Amino acid sequence: MSNRNSIRQGIYQSQIVRRMARWLDAIPHPLIACEIAADYVAAARWARTGLALEGYAVEALHPGSITPTAAESNLVDSEGVRAAVGRVFSRLRVKDEEVALLVPDAVIRVFVLHFDEFPRKSDEAIPMLRWRLKKSVPFEAEETLISYMRQSPKENGVDIVTGLARLRIVREYEALMESVGMSPGVVMSSTLAALPLLSDGKPALLARVAGATLTTAIVREGVLCGYRCITLPADGRHITPQALLDEVYPLAAYYQDTWSEGIAQVHLAGLAERTREFIEPMEGELGCPVGELLTAASADGLIREDERPLAERGLEALIGWTMNRGA
Repeated sequence: MSNRNSIRQGIYQSQIVRRMARWLDAIPHPLIACEIAADYVAAARWARTGLALEGYAVEALHPGSITPTAAESNLVDSEGVRAAVGRVFSRLRVKDEEVALLVPDAVIRVFVLHFDEFPRKSDEAIPMLRWRLKKSVPFEAEETLISYMRQSPKENGVDIVTGLARLRIVREYEALMESVGMSPGVVMSSTLAALPLLSDGKPALLARVAGATLTTAIVREGVLCGYRCITLPADGRHITPQALLDEVYPLAAYYQDTWSEGIAQVHLAGLAERTREFIEPMEGELGCPVGELLTAASADGLIREDERPLAERGLEALIGWTMNRGA
């Protein structure tokens, strides 16, 4: 089975993003997606027929304009960010349309939880998840948006992929879209949007750097086996190979202990021209091939020719979104 179909039938068709995205509402499929990152705003528009990329726009943000966090206000320079969002959509010549909103990973906390038994009804499941995770989030339960999905466990019981976010933080980002006449129909984290680009069939680890955030995720045959998002001591542009290894290794070791097998491949994103510095030391330590996510996805035929401009700008989340949409 191809990676595109496998991921969609695994993680995405099982609603890790579909349910998380609109927080228990049915997910629409906007033809426009906008990613808001710590240092840029990017948006793309696809055609209604054939889903070809019709256009995209990127606007840089001044350093410090956004401080991604799950707990406190993210928009340090709200006017500057709003202006950048306005310019992006002006360049795309769109207004009064629905948009998929991709937010920084730090905004949405993601957990893979194991239960011996789990309720089928959401009015029983949600309280159980709130109780299980009450010490894992830095805000009160009544402020929490929560979404979840079932997925196949390694052994008995059930695994529940759960996403948590603080309502007022999500509203900050939604308000940006609304301020320029757009309607946020989907909200998801950027790395979750990018997961369809991972090679599937073998256990694959993604290490994605975005500003001062490092997100690692492991996918095996369409199942999310592990997810970890941390804030780095400094901007990711200055991270060393050893420092990255120190942060990636715990999730890789957890996977090996839990699934009794090692990671088969590692994909890196967000390191731009520095990617080559990380390949040899990581291959030596992890004992598997390491490469750049978009380069590998292109070699696997997962990136269409019309989307190559997005790949050249390192916009893996926007490309991954269109795969999730059913392209």
